[in-house]
Amino acid sequence: MADRLYYGYLDTGALYRALAWKVHQRHIEPHDIDLIEALLSQTSLKLVADSNGFAIKIDGQLMDQKELRSPHVSQLASSIAVLPVVREWLLPIQQEVGKTGGVVAEGRDMGTRVFPQADIKFFLEADVNVRARRRQQEMSDKGKPVEYETVRDEMIMRDTRDQSRSIDPLRPSPEAIRIETSQQSVEEVIVQMMGRIAARL
Repeated sequence: MADRLYYGYLDTGALYRALAWKVHQRHIEPHDIDLIEALLSQTSLKLVADSNGFAIKIDGQLMDQKELRSPHVSQLASSIAVLPVVREWLLPIQQEVGKTGGVVAEGRDMGTRVFPQADIKFFLEADVNVRARRRQQEMSDKGKPVEYETVRDEMIMRDTRDQSRSIDPLRPSPEAIRIETSQQSVEEVIVQMMGRIAARL
């Protein structure tokens, strides 16, 4: 959708993964809030525009997408994402990108917390079994086969964690357009979203 609108694409989950990568590198446990807070005070995280939207530099190092998408980093990212200190630290970094507009932002609190004044908000939903099959296929296509049950269990764990966190829980904003995608292809979902956008112009 960002490509079709000629907008930048911001995957905010990648920011949490970048921090999780550093937490892992420093061998810090996700429940050790004091050490994580100290780590944040010594961390530089910047978004750099590139052909895919925005690349991430942490402490001057350009992050590799393969590292950010590893199962371990993804799970650790979900664990540290419940920490208020982490969410508050990342909030202005995300909001700075949206100040000039022309951005399609993806994340679990975009419409409720990061960009509450966004021109249009979508909340995409799908049955967890469908989502797990899609993720399993995605990983397989990347040469990283994984068991369906493992993917599904991790998704359920992450959803539960994100929905129950005390700050910025996963939920649709009241004005969000909700789209059930279980029986739709990517193209069908994009066409539906673009139609909604056109109707607002």
